[in-house]
Amino acid sequence: MRVVSLVPSLTEAVAVTAPGLLVGVTDWCTRPAGLTAARIGGTKNPDTAAVAALRPDLVVANEEENREADVAALREAGLNVLVTEVRTLGQAFAEMERVLTACGLPRPDWLEESRTAWAALPPPPAPRPAIVPVWRRPWMVLGRDTFAGDLLARLGVRNVYAGHQDRYPRVPLAELNVSGAELVVLPDEPYRFTAADGPEAFPGLPAVLVDGRHLTWYGPSLAEAAGALRAALR
Repeated sequence: MRVVSLVPSLTEAVAVTAPGLLVGVTDWCTRPAGLTAARIGGTKNPDTAAVAALRPDLVVANEEENREADVAALREAGLNVLVTEVRTLGQAFAEMERVLTACGLPRPDWLEESRTAWAALPPPPAPRPAIVPVWRRPWMVLGRDTFAGDLLARLGVRNVYAGHQDRYPRVPLAELNVSGAELVVLPDEPYRFTAADGPEAFPGLPAVLVDGRHLTWYGPSLAEAAGALRAALR
């Protein structure tokens, strides 16, 4: 098969399982290292004509990462586009299996290892209320119904904005600092929070820096994410 992936997580999942299957990926697809597939633009602005020119048998996309207009354009060009929805860990496992099956691939070992790693976690401690910024200038945080929020909940972190009407609300910093949170979790993507860029905005709150790939990617990284996130939050 010839496959184009518009989602970094799914690029890694397909490439690790069947090297050489991908003929096109986005500029943001950084894993695994050494990808030789054609670059077709960003997740939000793919060159749909370039995708069509690659003559893929399948294009894999995601309802959050990719725009409806681009998916529609690809389908109008006669391409088979599989759109995933991943807002929970359970959905991640199911959707990755659906993608790999559509690619004609058997269930890989890393998928079972990921399921086992998360199932083996001990019961989470008493939930700690936290804010989880994903951007600054302006400040944006995790809101309702997100994959990252589901992972954190399984590790004893209660997102104080989980009930917000938006999935990624913009919240003024002053409001964040009086939100009742006892912890701030700072991933290094999509915004690259670091020890010198982020924690200083939340005086008095312990800050936990986490690998954004562990928190937001669904793919082979999930096998190590359970232990790595749990260790960071401890």
